[in-house]
Amino acid sequence: MSVPLPRDREIGVRPARVDAPRPRLPAREDRIFLRAESFFKLATEVDELQVTEGYGNRSLHEQSHGGSFLSLIKSRFKPEGLYVLDEPEAALSPARQLTLLARMHELLERGRPQFIIATHSPIVLAYPDATIYLLSDEDISPVAYEETEHFTLTCDFLVRRNRFVRELFHEDES
Repeated sequence: MSVPLPRDREIGVRPARVDAPRPRLPAREDRIFLRAESFFKLATEVDELQVTEGYGNRSLHEQSHGGSFLSLIKSRFKPEGLYVLDEPEAALSPARQLTLLARMHELLERGRPQFIIATHSPIVLAYPDATIYLLSDEDISPVAYEETEHFTLTCDFLVRRNRFVRELFHEDES
């Protein structure tokens, strides 16, 4: 018999119990709230319950932070789900952020998943045709990708890296 586990309020994902004839997944496994900072708790629970088959067939603790984060995304995100991601770039290198975008695209080609993503990453913000909202003290308003501070600051830094470094460290031009 399977006994449902209490839902982790921070992660929003719970693994199945292994003592049942068939592991029982959450009633709504297509709804996930994911924070990189609290992912460790999920990885520990997956190991303790020995249910790694639902997470890439490998302990999440034996993978890098970004690798385990992507294992969850590849294994548990489905074409009809609702996924709320809080700063996924905290766990993902720039290359793995591109992998996240590719997985999102794959899911969108196969269904109608919904993604709500809080991010500072110009890579994650770059998803084609994404609606981007700027949250400020005054209001919430749509903004074009090229008008986001994350895009403009990153571009400026990449083009003028030496100037930024001099100014940050108060170094003279000489």
